[in-house]
Amino acid sequence: MINTFHKNLPVRADIRSTMNTDSVVEFFENVPLLHREREYVVRRDEEVEGVYFIFQGQVLGSAGEHDSSELLLKQFDFFGRGIFGNVYSADVVALSELTCFLLMSHHCSLLESNPPISDSDKEPCLVERILSLDTLDLNLFRGFTIPNAPTFGKVFGGQFVGQALAAATNTVESTKIVHNLHSYFLLVGDITIPIIYEVNRLRDGNNFASRRVDARQKGKTIFILFASFQRYQQGFDHQESNMPHMSPPETLVTREEMVERRITDPLLPRDYRNKIATEKILTWPIDIRFCEPNYATEQTKSPPRLNYWFRARGKLSDDQALHRCVVAYASDLIFACIGLNPHRRKGMSAAALSLDHSLWFHRPLRADDWLLFVMVNPTSFESRGLTTGEMFNRKGELVVSLTQEALLKEAVNIKPIFGAKL
Repeated sequence: MINTFHKNLPVRADIRSTMNTDSVVEFFENVPLLHREREYVVRRDEEVEGVYFIFQGQVLGSAGEHDSSELLLKQFDFFGRGIFGNVYSADVVALSELTCFLLMSHHCSLLESNPPISDSDKEPCLVERILSLDTLDLNLFRGFTIPNAPTFGKVFGGQFVGQALAAATNTVESTKIVHNLHSYFLLVGDITIPIIYEVNRLRDGNNFASRRVDARQKGKTIFILFASFQRYQQGFDHQESNMPHMSPPETLVTREEMVERRITDPLLPRDYRNKIATEKILTWPIDIRFCEPNYATEQTKSPPRLNYWFRARGKLSDDQALHRCVVAYASDLIFACIGLNPHRRKGMSAAALSLDHSLWFHRPLRADDWLLFVMVNPTSFESRGLTTGEMFNRKGELVVSLTQEALLKEAVNIKPIFGAKL
């Protein structure tokens, strides 16, 4: 419930703690010790080591006379002196009467001990480490392509989407969750250098927030993401899409097992089996189980459609924002490639390069539980293919809808370089 990015702002307003015990227990979800302090009244210019959590009212933060940027703090944001972690110094002024809960500095470790991305008693799984960002400034983050992350010779498109969404999420109050995103791939990313993500706060309304994220390398914008976030609101509920009947994922072979079978299948050409055997096969951070396993070569024609179950490897925390970042990351793994299926032939070398990618999140989901990804490419023309998809949970509920347009290219040798895709 707490926005952990509004911290360490010097107090310039009369602030007092007036929350009753019941409100504090509800606000902090029964975390012990947080409601045992006496009432504090903080006077103007008085310095107190502690954290002020805004329960009612608003505060305006200003970076100072040399920086004109301002930040509006609302309910669930916090500020104070002597706070742990990433800090942003600023002057704050109360815009209205404030009701705050004051957590004294000697109890701040209660907040630091439970990072939102994973449980403190376990090592983060691979996909969490891929999506992890360094905070450079209030709206500036840095991501990396870590070892063992899927790359395909360049920065994987899903990594752009997942990391950019994580950056945007870090600037939105935690009661608002992403409900759609639209992204554009402009240049091929270099896996050997960091990616800088700059977030532009387009709008912060009562129920919705909008963000734009620019990803940069070597001074160039290589990827753009627009995302919209919404506070929970009750409304209408219906679903026309039906989940197709598929075998349970536990009965299907893994992607890695399929690769092994291709190496040993005597019905496949020997040169193809030798090629597969010499390639380094990494275990993806996403476990994929194809509903209709195909052991043919990559040069065999097939329909432009695909169904598979997937889930993150490892256990994720209960943070819904994290689960949606993981699904955004996983959504680009094979999505664009099915547009090539009807055109494959012996001796053909081809690639599918994502141009844009959009997701709509309809219902809460868990990325570490099985989701069925149903995708189809209805048309391709003039080197561009359109793919649409739906994701269902095991109950048959439609949780995500997707679209992607990709550049479908045939070439003799395909060597990704840091430059334009076109």
